Formats: sequence, C-alpha cells, structure tokens
Amino acid sequence: MSDLDLSTPPAPAERTWTTPDVFWPSLSAATARLDPPLAVLHLPALRHNAHDLLRRAAGAAGTDRPTKAIRVASKSVRVRAVMDAVLALPGYAGVLAYTLPEALWLAEGDAEHPPIEDVVVGYPTADRAAIARLAASPELAARVTLMVDSVAHLDFIDAVVPPAQRETIRLCLELDSSWFAPVLGHVGVFRSPLHSATAVRTVAEEIARRPGFALVGMMGYEAQIAGQGDNPPGKPAWGATLRWMQKNSRDELLGRRGEAVAAVRRIADLEFVNGGGTGSIEFTASDESVTEIAAGSGLFGGHLFDTYRAFHPAPAASFALSVVRRPNAGTATLLGGGWIASGPPGPDRMPKVEWPTGLSMVAREMAGEVQTPLTGAAAGVLRIGDRVWLRHTKSGELSEHVDGFQLVDTVDGRARVVGEAATYRGDGKVFL
Repeated sequence: MSDLDLSTPPAPAERTWTTPDVFWPSLSAATARLDPPLAVLHLPALRHNAHDLLRRAAGAAGTDRPTKAIRVASKSVRVRAVMDAVLALPGYAGVLAYTLPEALWLAEGDAEHPPIEDVVVGYPTADRAAIARLAASPELAARVTLMVDSVAHLDFIDAVVPPAQRETIRLCLELDSSWFAPVLGHVGVFRSPLHSATAVRTVAEEIARRPGFALVGMMGYEAQIAGQGDNPPGKPAWGATLRWMQKNSRDELLGRRGEAVAAVRRIADLEFVNGGGTGSIEFTASDESVTEIAAGSGLFGGHLFDTYRAFHPAPAASFALSVVRRPNAGTATLLGGGWIASGPPGPDRMPKVEWPTGLSMVAREMAGEVQTPLTGAAAGVLRIGDRVWLRHTKSGELSEHVDGFQLVDTVDGRARVVGEAATYRGDGKVFL
C-alpha cells in the first residue's frame, strides 16, 4: 500500500511504547493470527518519529518548522510506501539513495508509486549498465545526482558513455567529514579522500572544465557524531570520551566545512549542501554552510539510538520470532534471530530482546541463523509457539529479512493490523 498518512502526530493515548507492558502485548494481540517471523511497523510510533525529526531540525533554528529540508536516507527505510508518506510531509524533500540502480527505480516510479523527482546517490557507483541507463534518459538524468570524490570517478563515467553521447550527468562532491583527533587518531568513516577546502576545490575545478557534467551539490556525513551514541550503557568513562570527541569534532567541522563549501561555490552554483544524520540533526541544522539534512534511521528507531542522551526515537519497527524448542527448564529457543547489523562485530550489533523482559542470549551462541536460545527468568515460562519481540540494531537492514511490514494502528482504542507495506525485498528488489 502507498496511501499511508503520517500527517498527524499521535495522540497521547496512542504513545503506548512508553509503557512496555502495554505496548508489546498489544503487538502480540494485534498479530495473533499471523505466524512469525514477522515484522511490524507501529504507525503511531512512526508518526511520532517523523514529526520529532522535524521538531529537532526546527529547534536548532528557533522556529516552528525546519528552515532546512530533511532528505530521506533510503537505506534506513527500504519501504516505498513509507518513503512516499514521509516525503508528503512538509519539511521533507528528496531521497538519499545508496545505489544507482535503486535511484533509477525510485526516479522512474510505477503504477503504485509516483516518481521521486530528486534522488541523490549517497555513494559513488561503478555500475556500467546503470550509468548507461541514466545517461540515455533525459528524465532520469534530471532527477538523479551521482556522488563523486575523485577525478577517477569522472574518468570512469566518461569511459562508459562519452560526453557527446549522453545527457548531462548531475554530480555531488563529497567532503570527508571525519576528524583527526589527538591520541585517538582518525575518528569517523573512511569515505571521501577530500578532507580540505583545497582538495574539494581541485576536483570541482576539474568537473567544471569537463563537458557532460554539472556540479550541483556537496555532501559531508559526520558519522562520528550522527551514528555514535554518546551514552553507552555501563560505560561512563567511554561515554565521557565520546562526548569530548563529538564536541571537538563539531567545532572543527563547522569551520572546515564552511571553508570547503565557500571554495566550491566560487566555482559552481550549488543547488544543495547535504550533511548530518539522525544523531546530529540539531548540529547539522545549525551549520550555515549546510542547506539540507539527511536522516532516515530515526523513522524506524533501531535500538542503536537508545544510547543517545539528546533524543529517543519510538520503537516503530520491531520483529517477532517463535519459541520452537525447550532444551531445558531454563532455556527457550527461537527459530531464527541472526539478523546482525553491519559495523564492528559485537553485542551492540545483535538484535535486542524487548519482550518478554528478563531474557538474554547465551554468550557462546548468541543470535543464530536458524536458532537463538534465550535464558533468564522469563525463559522458564515460555511455551512452544509463544512469540518474543526484538528490535534490530539499525533501521533499514531489517527490511532485507522480510517481504513486508504489518502495519499496526490504533483502532477504537486497540492496536490492530490495518495493512501491509512491502519492503524492497517484497517488491523483488535487492540492491546491495
């Protein structure tokens, strides 16, 4: 379905996620006729998150509505109907895609979904067939912007389709937003090699010199701020270190990003400068050099964001697995569960068991591809066929494990399934 309505924030009575012993049993009751594994989108929680992202972006400017639009990061959603519904809200505009084939699919539209007119591919592409499709279509070339961070990317595109044989390719230039910290060294992600204003200006000048390209945007993703919770449970010293790192990284990036954007604007008439993520919305909104904010994970509220002090997304997305074994009196085993998040392997990449409370994974087995044993006080009372609710660490990655989300809304004061929204997987699409 593509007619989701997220326009109205949830009423206080719908915010049942604040009372876990009401929220999780209500999801079990609403989905009782469905067999796990199943994934749920709680629509009141999704509405809350969509409006809370706008509130955070506006708060930095001291206004009621954001002065900088939020571009939806598709990799953190991967559900067309949800993306359409979010983009219908004032304050959201455009998509940050993760592959070029995905961007072309979004920009083309279909019978159920309108074409998305503004899609920026967040990562460089080496997909020759997709580049050729983009270059051959005036409509797609006008709607899709490619990411580059080196002259080698320009050479690659020219080798696929020479400038004289293609539509003009829109480009976005990425600035490395990581921080070289005292003692800690490199902090952030290894993305663009362009760290300074001089470096981005050099590539911008080459883009301007070469036919067949139009430099229309810049991007800088401060992952060490946006994607790193500053309040890790049980680690106060590490939390203090993270907060020190993030403060200093913000101070450094404000100046460097401003200089880099100013340098490129002297060469190209930029349509947009993108920055940020769910964890850094207030900071990114305050940066005068940035014109729009990227966010997506905060819509579904993966448990990665439980470790932030400044905001707390509602658990809009969750999944249920069935108890299928009782190896002993103190253990209940789930079918499946090894839906591990990307990033450094560790307990924080595991699904989080939410309900029933008092359950934990077995240290020597953890979440397995086909089974996940659980122990703890609640394990002894679970029966074959009972369901356990979990949340994925990240948001969009959950969509790769199911064909669709059951949509649960409040109807006559009760949680009920009101429909289903297909994931990319349910639409027959696997982009990465």
